Amino acid sequence: MLMQGKKALVFGVVNERSIAYGIAKALRDNGAELALGYAAEPIRKRIEPIAEKLGAQFVFQCNVSQDEEIASAAALVAEKWGNVDCLVHSIAYANREDLAGRFIDTSREGFRVALDVSAYSLVALCRAFEPLFAPGASVMTMSYYGSGRVVANYNAMGVAKSALESSVRYLAVDLGKRGVRINAISAGPVKTMAASAISGFRTILETIENRSPLKRNVSLEDIGRCALYLGSDLSSGTTGEVIFVDSGYNIMGV
Repeated sequence: MLMQGKKALVFGVVNERSIAYGIAKALRDNGAELALGYAAEPIRKRIEPIAEKLGAQFVFQCNVSQDEEIASAAALVAEKWGNVDCLVHSIAYANREDLAGRFIDTSREGFRVALDVSAYSLVALCRAFEPLFAPGASVMTMSYYGSGRVVANYNAMGVAKSALESSVRYLAVDLGKRGVRINAISAGPVKTMAASAISGFRTILETIENRSPLKRNVSLEDIGRCALYLGSDLSSGTTGEVIFVDSGYNIMGV
């Protein structure tokens, strides 16, 4: 039980097909105590049954684009738990119109929204929860291959993921002074609600299956196992890294 006695906050569970759910389940199955953050009140009814299934101790609202909600969430967690051993940031958003067509046509507001929700929110959460991180705590976030390569219709989200990965490296220095680790998982495509917004997603899945060394797409369980490594003491010497869980697709050339 690699996470026995550890408290894990998970942001980004939307349904049982979401990557955050796969990570939460892997952490729970290995002994972690869970708490789930959700973005807005309308989502609460959807999250509560999932939280019950996962055995989460509590759920809380936290719109990561609002500093006051992040501060309130940190205060609530401090009251209930006192400290945190693992924080999972599985949050990303871009306007649908900015995930199609030409990147050059991205609006100023669309660019701001994508960067704010998908990248800056990690910085904001780390700042708010930094006083609560236990010695040896672990933070992890979710990236994608489109951060460093052009993926059709990924557009503004690709730029946001690039900023996210850079943020991980800078945060690693700040948090490392207290012995806290932070890493990113660059997961292969998975059929999630977020992925459904990307035009041509089926083609991406077929490409991975045909061209990756393992000749298959990854599962939530694959990603969850990597998250378990990062959340546990097994990764005690690893920080500032982007770890690919994509059946090896990222290593392939022409």
